[in-house]
Amino acid sequence: MQHFKAYLRDEDATAQLGAALARVLVPGLTIYLHGDLGAGKTALTRALLHAAGHTGKVKSPTYTLAEPYQVTLAGRAVDVIHFDLYRMSSAEEFLDAGFRENFNKDNICIVEWPEKGAPVLPAPDLNVLLNVAGEGREVELQALSDLGSLCLDRLTFAAPPL
Repeated sequence: MQHFKAYLRDEDATAQLGAALARVLVPGLTIYLHGDLGAGKTALTRALLHAAGHTGKVKSPTYTLAEPYQVTLAGRAVDVIHFDLYRMSSAEEFLDAGFRENFNKDNICIVEWPEKGAPVLPAPDLNVLLNVAGEGREVELQALSDLGSLCLDRLTFAAPPL
């Protein structure tokens, strides 16, 4: 398994990582975000979406469960769907909402609290693990598919000095 680790000393470093991830996005990508409350999952997603060209507000989908955004990648309009499954009481809610159809070769799906959608949630291409560490965050990106490996191969991110 290919992986990448870094220390994000502040929110600006998190935004820089989000921008770096935006540069390697490809249609069909599924990203799982893991971390406790306040670990920076939504902040990372917000930075990624803004760096990918979304100009509006990016809100946490905690109550709506999913927020769709449209960005342009390599001249092509691509839907990015940001899921937050924290409030789901069962994986069947994910199926009942029809979310599974969003996971296809055309969309990019970013999922916070993916464990709430197990076992019906489609497998990720990238796992992003965020952990609070002192004043900042430790982050690990794990490629779990060829598409995820392609993204990590193309990722250019230099963590700021400690």
